[in-house]
Amino acid sequence: MGKFNGHFYPGLYLFSYGLYQATVVFKALIVNDSLLYPACPPRNKGIWARLWKISYGGLIKMVTGSILAVYVVFCLDDGMVFMDREVPPRFMYPKEWQHLTMFILLALNGCVDVMSNNVLPQRCVLLEKGTMALTFYVLLLLLVSRVQGSAGVELQTHSLLILVAFLLMLVLTMQLWAPDTAHLSLIETFLFLMMGSWLVQAGFILYRPVSGYPWQDDDISDIMFITTFFCWHVMINALCLLGIYSMTSFWHRCHGSPSWKLTGSTEAPYYMSPEGPIYELLPEVEQSEEDRQALLLSESAP
Repeated sequence: MGKFNGHFYPGLYLFSYGLYQATVVFKALIVNDSLLYPACPPRNKGIWARLWKISYGGLIKMVTGSILAVYVVFCLDDGMVFMDREVPPRFMYPKEWQHLTMFILLALNGCVDVMSNNVLPQRCVLLEKGTMALTFYVLLLLLVSRVQGSAGVELQTHSLLILVAFLLMLVLTMQLWAPDTAHLSLIETFLFLMMGSWLVQAGFILYRPVSGYPWQDDDISDIMFITTFFCWHVMINALCLLGIYSMTSFWHRCHGSPSWKLTGSTEAPYYMSPEGPIYELLPEVEQSEEDRQALLLSESAP
């Protein structure tokens, strides 16, 4: 798991999660919906309305994290041994233990999302965002420790991955104070795509090069082309977001329901929350013509 599979499968999940998040963010932007509390289609009632509220993103995190964690445990022939029996004892399989820690955090993050959306009486967005930010704080620490003792191609590849993880950590931290900001959600989606695609690319660079020949640590051309490939990933993922936005916009223009929008009442608009209206904006009460005339008469009287 610490070699090709340890990069390919987590990268594939992160990229798929980024694609899912892109559709959610662009749908909210196109129909002027809320990112945190998306409107349920009017035709969905009963069981369909309850299914609409399920945190599918949290379920995907739980299932993916659990499957990858089990795979890490059983991919080793002698199991996940913590320390050997030599004197003095030495820690065993440090990379596999790092992967296991990452995947357990992913599963726990999914558990928090499901509990916040479907178990607790009131959704706690701060708990969801805080858990996600904490997960990437730990992930960044593990990635930094992972590059200890590496050099050349491996160091350059993981340094760019650490850069993406650091930027994503900053965005997730800012979302603790602005969770419903579309710009931050769009940047978060782009960084998830970047992290996923670059993890897949790193697996091929380090363990399964397309040319069939390993990259050379002492060749400056190989080091420079790693950064060039990273820049290509930036452009490709940006074009991918543009394509998803175009397809989402076209789909909602052709098949979207005009009633599936957040529109307030013309009589008394109010701000909606999951538990109901928090406050109501009362319309201004105009004075009737009779009151105005009576006021004019009283002022003109001696």
